[in-house]
Amino acid sequence: MNALTTRAKVGITVLTALLLASVAVVWALTRPDPQVEVDPTVSLRSPGMLVRDTTTGRLALVRADGSRAQTAATCARVYAAGGRAVCLRPDEASPGTFVLDVLASDLSVERTLPVNGVPTRARLSADGRMVAWTMFVSGDSYTSAGFSTRSGLLDLATGVLTSSLEDFRLVDAAGKGGKPPTDANFWGVSFAADDNTFYATMATGKHFYLVQGDAAAETVSVIGDGIECPSLSPDGTRLVYKRRLPDSTWRLEVYDLGSTRRTPLAETADVDDQGVWLDDHTIGYGRLDPANGRVSVWSVPADGSGSPVELADGAESPSAPT
Repeated sequence: MNALTTRAKVGITVLTALLLASVAVVWALTRPDPQVEVDPTVSLRSPGMLVRDTTTGRLALVRADGSRAQTAATCARVYAAGGRAVCLRPDEASPGTFVLDVLASDLSVERTLPVNGVPTRARLSADGRMVAWTMFVSGDSYTSAGFSTRSGLLDLATGVLTSSLEDFRLVDAAGKGGKPPTDANFWGVSFAADDNTFYATMATGKHFYLVQGDAAAETVSVIGDGIECPSLSPDGTRLVYKRRLPDSTWRLEVYDLGSTRRTPLAETADVDDQGVWLDDHTIGYGRLDPANGRVSVWSVPADGSGSPVELADGAESPSAPT
């Protein structure tokens, strides 16, 4: 498949958002690395919440008392589950490019995979078998200034690699269909407990469709609209997602897969992140403070009640407490 002919540029507001996010990521990864005291006792099984420390760029552990321990892993985006972590990081052998590391529980590298673009999202299935990532990619659309996204999957049990979800078939309820639209962009993958079903956003035209995917069959089906960066609850019944507003900011909401009911959450600030379920009742997410440019991890109840609570200053990419 020729990427130059299978992608068209996205809307101007989306292009602007991707450009700004890409610039921010590259700047954060190329500034001088501060001196870091690494705690060699930390593993993916250590009690606490795992985050990316925005000051050091390291995978870090935030303990229940608020203290923080740095690890030796440097990541642009990171996510941990099932005793593994996926770490998208700069490729030291090729400046300006990135690779994906699969980390074992002791933070040793199990597998490294080259990826094209600038990291934006990373996910693992609950048992650590399935890996997903989304990258900002420049030059994929028919204008040299165009930006698009590319999402891939890796099954660590079988070794099956999907370089781009755009290679999957888009099917209807009867299983009929074909290639996704030429302007389709996929992002924000989240896996179900069966290690086969997944949810993601497919943007095409003016729509941000929620799709349900079948990794083995290599298909996706549209099941909703206006849903970006879905993340499946531990019980498999709900998705937290971000809803795009007319001014191109986002609000967090929860989508019930059974009833299709949508519940706005108590967080009213602009949240450009893929939320994570810290448990069946609590959503975690990274939130940028426009006043100082710092990103911090916050939480909010999943039923629309309560109010946001800051969990970790200078942190992003949270993973549920281990």
